[in-house]
Amino acid sequence: MGWTSCIIWFLYVSVSECWRLPGSEPLMHGEVKSPEYPRPYPPNLQQQWDLSVPEGYQLRLTFTHLDIEASAGCHYDALTVLYDEKVLGKFCGHENSADGHHPGNQPILSPGNRLTLILQTDDSNPERHQNVGFLAQYQAKDIDECSAPEPEDGSGPLCSQICLNTLGSYLCSCHHGFELRSDQRSCVLSCRGGIFDEPEGYLSSPGYPNAPTHAVSCQYIISVESGFTVSLNFTDNFNIESVDTQQGPNCLHHWLQVTIPDREPMKLCGGKSPGLIVTNSNTVTLDYHTDNDGMSNGWSLDYSTHRVKCPYPGNVAKGRVTPVLAEYLYRDYIFVRCDQGYKLMMDGQEMESFSTMCQSNGQWHLPLPECHIIDCGEPKPLLNGGVTFLSGFQNQYRSVVQYHCNEPFYSLLGGVNVSFTCEADRRWRSNSDIVVSPTCIPVCGQPTKLIRAYQRVIGGSKAPDNTIPWQTLLSIDGQRGGGMVIADRWIMTAAHVLKHNGISASNESVRIYMGLTDVKAPSLSPVSAASIHIHPGYNNLHGLDYNNDIALIKLQDPITFNSSIMPICLPAEDATYVTGMMGLVSGFGITEIDNRRILSNQLNYVQLPVVEQGPCSDSITLAKKTRDSVPSLTNNMFCAGVPEGGKDSCQGDSGGPFALRDDGRFWAAGIVSWGVDCGHRGTYGVYTKVTNYLDWINKTMQEN
Repeated sequence: MGWTSCIIWFLYVSVSECWRLPGSEPLMHGEVKSPEYPRPYPPNLQQQWDLSVPEGYQLRLTFTHLDIEASAGCHYDALTVLYDEKVLGKFCGHENSADGHHPGNQPILSPGNRLTLILQTDDSNPERHQNVGFLAQYQAKDIDECSAPEPEDGSGPLCSQICLNTLGSYLCSCHHGFELRSDQRSCVLSCRGGIFDEPEGYLSSPGYPNAPTHAVSCQYIISVESGFTVSLNFTDNFNIESVDTQQGPNCLHHWLQVTIPDREPMKLCGGKSPGLIVTNSNTVTLDYHTDNDGMSNGWSLDYSTHRVKCPYPGNVAKGRVTPVLAEYLYRDYIFVRCDQGYKLMMDGQEMESFSTMCQSNGQWHLPLPECHIIDCGEPKPLLNGGVTFLSGFQNQYRSVVQYHCNEPFYSLLGGVNVSFTCEADRRWRSNSDIVVSPTCIPVCGQPTKLIRAYQRVIGGSKAPDNTIPWQTLLSIDGQRGGGMVIADRWIMTAAHVLKHNGISASNESVRIYMGLTDVKAPSLSPVSAASIHIHPGYNNLHGLDYNNDIALIKLQDPITFNSSIMPICLPAEDATYVTGMMGLVSGFGITEIDNRRILSNQLNYVQLPVVEQGPCSDSITLAKKTRDSVPSLTNNMFCAGVPEGGKDSCQGDSGGPFALRDDGRFWAAGIVSWGVDCGHRGTYGVYTKVTNYLDWINKTMQEN
């Protein structure tokens, strides 16, 4: 506390004893009041309060109430305020009394950090019930030592150069080129120099622009971040003592030496400013030297920094360097983008993107890449076709290729030639919105050679090579049958060729031969079946029901078509069987030579007309009258032949094709099914009507 309470042993004594509590520290503020306040103070009283605040502050005392017996000169009762035994005021009375001396609302400011208050009363108090004494507040007030007048003892100012007021005290400081002495008040010339690492600054010699009073030897080091260079800009006021010679000023005794790494040091002196010095370095050392003789007023300079410059990066063929700047500086980035159709390459490796930075040593951290033209790779191969380059080179960007099929056995789906261009995304893209991926589809029913004149199967002639390329020979457990190619993995034949007595042939028991006209050809090699699909409606346990006599065989491997192997077309949805229309029947079945019927090793053929259903049905009805086992004719069958006989298909031809030609294409109108004898007068061959089974054929091939 700033004041201590006094212990009163007796109520009425002349002096009461007073002391500071042990260990107490001065407070920044406090309150003081007369004994028994706000009741009247007692007589015969002398009490003292010693108030204090911390060093470096003044003590300000403000009375909030004062009521002491009034008298001229405060002769009887009085409150005296002292500073180091010097009376600052003696007070009595109250605010409106005529006699006495009242302090009013004006605070009392102590010259220092303490005040003493003494209250003294006599033995009477005529206004005892009215004079209640006093109540006062005190607080610490900061002293502005720097604005105080110089002491009268001649010791000089508090600070010789710069005074800085602080809360409760003050600090001394010095101008540039000076340093504070150990007395913490006065300044002396100094040139400790040091390291300056700010990006810009100001330097001057000690005492500048005045000459120092003694010799100096100072060093200043400017060292900024790597990647920046320092420039020194000397002011015009430059004066370092020199000796004039014919070669110019000679710096014998006074000089400023500028040292830049990897360069010869420069000694500067004379009366002419060096002006601007670009060091091209991030470090520069300045050594200033004078002796005790001569007069050098010195120098001053501003230094600045600039980012290191990198060389112009150059250009990239088929690419672009960005950004384009007048100059490239430390920490600048450049990017390289290739033109459309080109890719970034460096050291043989392709890069997704490229950037390089200007380094602190003035070099780019990576060399520029190259832009190489992209390539789309080999065009996707086309099954049963090929590709031709129309323009471009080695599958490069903007190369154009055209697909073609192996004609005349395959043609492009859609019938249009499609070209593909190598695009920037490295894909071959079609020039057609319709054809995204070319497909070669087999050409059906168009043999490379045509039979000039149709002959007969019974007693007929050999078929020339490549005239009936869809014909197949089936061998099932040694039994011979026919069939026809309808797709690259499908053979169509008669159900009764593959199913006997209700038992279907196994895949392993079926051997398929294609592309031959002679069974004994040396290159004869069979093709294996992957699966056999007999029409579910075929049920011919006793050889009398050939309804739904149709089956399909799926091959284990697809066929590549050529002149000797080619599919026959399936019927169109609206195909019609016109009576008298000539069809081509072929097979390796029984033929007639010299009135003898033998199983032929040659492919034979005959031209037969389609017979109207009525006469055919009549011939079968007639046959049933003389024979017991004659099957019935259904709407899934049709007849072909001539009433006089001599031309017909026969055993061994079963499953073979009855082909009609329309618009230059042969199509599978019928499958050799059954008949009454072979080529007899008044009988006809019966064929499965293929048009009735288009849905089943397509469904079976799609699902398998």
